[in-house]
Amino acid sequence: MGRARLLVSDFVVSFMWVWSGVLIKQFSTYLGLNHQPLLEIVKATLSVMNMFFFAWLGKLTHGGAYNPLTILADAISGDFSNFLFCVGARIPTQVIGSITGVRFIINTLSGVGSGPRLNIDIHRGALTEGFLTFAIVTISLGLASKLHGSFYRKTWISSISKLTLHILGSDLTGGCMNPASVMGWAYARGDHITKEHILVYWLAPIEATLLAVWVFKLLVKPAIEEETSTKSKSD
Repeated sequence: MGRARLLVSDFVVSFMWVWSGVLIKQFSTYLGLNHQPLLEIVKATLSVMNMFFFAWLGKLTHGGAYNPLTILADAISGDFSNFLFCVGARIPTQVIGSITGVRFIINTLSGVGSGPRLNIDIHRGALTEGFLTFAIVTISLGLASKLHGSFYRKTWISSISKLTLHILGSDLTGGCMNPASVMGWAYARGDHITKEHILVYWLAPIEATLLAVWVFKLLVKPAIEEETSTKSKSD
């Protein structure tokens, strides 16, 4: 029953996530701001507020997530049964939730765009998404292991990091770092099985996630454990 509820949570959260991105763009357009810097500040503020809301929603649903990379990083460190559940059930559920959300958006709103697109060649696109994913997964692992304390402080650091990385990659690949969300839009366009989509938005981020977990375990985690052990002895 617990796993079934988690799958429902993943579907709902993924569905809501694609909607939230569109609503932020629509609301920013509705404001009719003429100054580009001011418009970007408003969009950035709304994006951070949105990530705080979904972080709270994840706690409320006891782990409901919208990004396959987040749960994959956790599953790699867990037991094999949880890994199979993540790959075989949770990630497909997130993809279905995103596809359903995009379908509802297209049928409900007009002129909302067609989602992120690759604006550079496939190899540089894969490197870009891979680098962005490696950075955010490493930051997330560090926050989970190193930083103890306030939920709001962790969420603030995570949100600002994601927003910064998204801005860095937005003109190149969309700065997505979320294969399920991209899949929803790609499926609606009919290019979800192209080489560009699979390599840039799936294989590169997944490989970067695996590399980030491995590097974190090899280099960062021993230092954290040693520091914790030293503090315990001094106390």
